[in-house]
Amino acid sequence: MKQYLDLSNRIVNEGIWIENKRTGKRCLTVINADLTYDVAKNKFPLITTRKSFWKSAIAEMLGYIRGYDNAADFRKIGTKTWDANANENEAWLANPYRKGSDDCGLIYGKVARNFPRPDGGSIDLLAQIVDDLSNGIDNRGEIFTFYHPGAFHMACLRPCMYSHHFSLLGDTLYLNSTQRSCDVPLGLNFNMVQVYVLLALMAQITGNKPGQAYHKIVNAHIYEDQLELMRDVQLKRDPLPAPQLKINPNIKSLNDLETWVTLDDFEVTGYQHHEPIKYPFSV
Repeated sequence: MKQYLDLSNRIVNEGIWIENKRTGKRCLTVINADLTYDVAKNKFPLITTRKSFWKSAIAEMLGYIRGYDNAADFRKIGTKTWDANANENEAWLANPYRKGSDDCGLIYGKVARNFPRPDGGSIDLLAQIVDDLSNGIDNRGEIFTFYHPGAFHMACLRPCMYSHHFSLLGDTLYLNSTQRSCDVPLGLNFNMVQVYVLLALMAQITGNKPGQAYHKIVNAHIYEDQLELMRDVQLKRDPLPAPQLKINPNIKSLNDLETWVTLDDFEVTGYQHHEPIKYPFSV
């Protein structure tokens, strides 16, 4: 929570105004931020200075793990985060690769679970990583990446948090996640939860202990229509004690995550929070 507030204050006090072509809005921007989440000690990084809809964040990560490419599938597991990008993005609506209502194209897990090989065929990056880590193998390149520049024109949105690099030291699993762009009032709230949960889940299904998750953000920004709410409302509130996350211990494999796991398999306890803040979302 402190890391989130420190970054928000840094943007407000030190940020530079940058025009964003995609949204047509200005962003108050800083470059490079590093956050760390202690998964080993179950210090769940959930925002308390406003209500956080953590279930939606976890549902979105489940969708990435499953390789979803359709907003309807994301809705079925508990999140509407892809509705706007799939159905309100003017450039995507005119894109010849769009297959119809709710189609997102080659996004996130759709790429990573079927990453194309130049010599033909594809690689399931996640299955390969799970197999390695389950057998105590770390080849220093256990990278679950959504980033494929050759597919950008076939998706409604480029990946923002695009790389998750797992490292195994003994029986302790670590994660380095990299994010090229971050809407701090809205997106970071989700991304913090997702980095934490991804490490917790991967450690659990590979039979390892979770360590720390390291989250690097390259471009961190606050949109001009979000600034007043962040500066004059959220940053005026005092943070509350951190909650804890419980994950169903019966989740034991990648197949479990792909098939029967739902939001009912996750529970947050001790969550105290201030009133919600409705930040504008930029498509």
